Order: sequence, then C-alpha cells, then structure tokens
Amino acid sequence: MPIYTKKGDTGTTSLFADTKETRRFKDDQRIIVIGTVDELNSNLGLVLAFLSTKASRVKKLILSLQEDLHKLAAELASPKGKPPFKVEPGRVLELEREIDKMQLKLKPLKNFILPGGSKAGALMHQTRTICRRTERELVTLTRKEKVNGELLTYINRLSDLLFMLARTINKLEGKREIVWKGRG
Repeated sequence: MPIYTKKGDTGTTSLFADTKETRRFKDDQRIIVIGTVDELNSNLGLVLAFLSTKASRVKKLILSLQEDLHKLAAELASPKGKPPFKVEPGRVLELEREIDKMQLKLKPLKNFILPGGSKAGALMHQTRTICRRTERELVTLTRKEKVNGELLTYINRLSDLLFMLARTINKLEGKREIVWKGRG
C-alpha cells in the first residue's frame, strides 16, 4: 500500500472522520495547531537522539510526553466526534509533580538563563520554544472553535516542564548555565 493518497493534492486534508465536511484547508488553524504539535513531538525525538546514557529517567519521561502529544493531536483531529485517544485526566498534576521533583535538585534561579548547554540541553530549550508557539496557535484556535480547555492547560504546563528538563539535562551533562546579566 503506497504512503501517498493524492487526496491532499488540492491543499486540503482530513481529520479523523473523513467526510466532505471534515476536510480542511492545510492552512486552517486546527491543522496548524496539529502541525505544531507534530513539530514539538519530532523535536522531542531529536532531544532523545542526543541524550547520554546518564539520562535514562529523562528518556523515559520524554517518551511519555511523546505519547501524550499523539493523544493531544488525536483529540484536536476529532472536533466533532469522540477522539480515539485523549490525554488522561490528572496528567497536568503529574507534570507538576515532575517539575517539583526537578526543582528540588536544581540550583534556584534568581536571574534569567541563556538557552544553551549540551547539545541535548540546547535542543530541549528549542523544544520549549516550539511548545510556546504551539500554545499561541492553540489559543488562536480556541478563539475560533470549541476546544477542550485542558489541552491548553497541558501545553502550558508542558512548556514549564521542558524548561526544567533543559536545566536537568544540562546538569546531568555537566554543563553550567549561563546567567543573563541584562544591563548590569
């Protein structure tokens, strides 16, 4: 079976229920959000490729986040029906617990830090910025269409977690954070 269907050759794509009314233009806001979720997920895969063996717990967490993002995309692709997958209720609380655990092991911040560090740490900072863009695109969608509000909460909390993961990865890799001194 070929990967190509030729159905998108006219600039449209379909959501889960492939009917004429569910086909959307590829620049439709819902499709843009699904695409940025995909980009976010792909970037997490890139971080995984650069993580050292010291980061086995981080790798496991990232894989679970990738699972979440597939579920989130499935829910976004099901605007009129029951999604085949959903991010589990309570998942935001789990992300908060992970953030709290990491925060206990890291030096408290009194200033902004510059994104960077190890390859994996720098990529995680980049991934965080993609998450923030995903959040902005999702906000735009929520102003146009009905969307489960928990998805926005999840993405917001995820960006906080990705920041803490970048810091954690850099600590594991022995890379120091560079404090932004501003005009000082």
